[in-house]
Amino acid sequence: MINKFLEVKNVDFSIGGKTKVKNVSFSIKNEGDIICLLGPSGIGKTTILRTIAGLEKITQGTIVLNGKLLSSDKVHIEPEHRNISLAFQENSLFPHYSVEKNILLGAEKNRWKKDKKIKINEIIKLLDISKILKKYPHEISAGEAQRASLARSLLTKPDLLLLDEPLSNVDQSFKEEIQVRLKKILNKLKISTIIVTHDSYEAFYLGSKCGIILGNKLRQFDDPYKVYHFPNSVEVVNFLNRGILIPAKVTGKNSLENEDLGLIEGNFIKPYSIGSNVQLLIQPEDLEHDDNSNLKLEVVDRKFRGTNFIYTLKTLSNLSIPVLVNTHHHEIHDISDKFGIKRPIQLEHIVCF
Repeated sequence: MINKFLEVKNVDFSIGGKTKVKNVSFSIKNEGDIICLLGPSGIGKTTILRTIAGLEKITQGTIVLNGKLLSSDKVHIEPEHRNISLAFQENSLFPHYSVEKNILLGAEKNRWKKDKKIKINEIIKLLDISKILKKYPHEISAGEAQRASLARSLLTKPDLLLLDEPLSNVDQSFKEEIQVRLKKILNKLKISTIIVTHDSYEAFYLGSKCGIILGNKLRQFDDPYKVYHFPNSVEVVNFLNRGILIPAKVTGKNSLENEDLGLIEGNFIKPYSIGSNVQLLIQPEDLEHDDNSNLKLEVVDRKFRGTNFIYTLKTLSNLSIPVLVNTHHHEIHDISDKFGIKRPIQLEHIVCF
């Protein structure tokens, strides 16, 4: 019985004799699931994809796809026998072929495989590349080239699709729409996919699971909601950059206190003994604006995010705390204004380190 569609177990990922990520374990539970790997540039994300594709060998651990051992210290199935498609970040189109011919190469590669029915015209329409089919790679933009490469990869009908920063060159105004289309295609065709990205919003939308790679390790692998709201280390908090850690003292089973914000109540993710000094994670949506509050902090920055403002508030001890407010709030605060925080502060969950 196959428990997991893909299982990477205790693998050291190396390239050129240098280990990039150590002792990595993660899995794709069901065929058709999408997972995303997040991390800064140069951390080893692409090396993981290259190794799973068979372009790099391993000396420790195992990689098993659909019950078949692909890699171990003794076994190495060559890339052409894995039916895994890897789409690189850079332009990988053949320069002497038109975009259309490049895409058709993918369809020809696995035309014998009938279990995944992929219509070429549907892929072309969903990725919005119909207008560039007759052009050559040097005549199209980097974003168009990425979408053409993605179309070719999809049409190979792979058992596993590996995408290296697939939308990094797509215009921001078009990126969200392409993300929706890509997710729709992958879900419809039930193509298991690993997506490497440095964009956390992209990872949280596309992936059913997300892995955070930092300091040569897979620091966290979990549901996007849990990665965001329940980061398991200070390193993950700092990488996601979605909040601030402030000093606090645990005062009760469901409470702690900060000298600037006062009493903070909520449910601890893990228990701490009373009197413990901790670092409390405060995210922009945690604090609630209240013009009538007696807790007022100075506005030192304001970022407009379309539907929301993110205010940065300075406390008496010079902490910089982010607070999210809907842009339809009746009063827009300027720099140096006093900004009220609702008290007592109630958090849905308390994350400390």
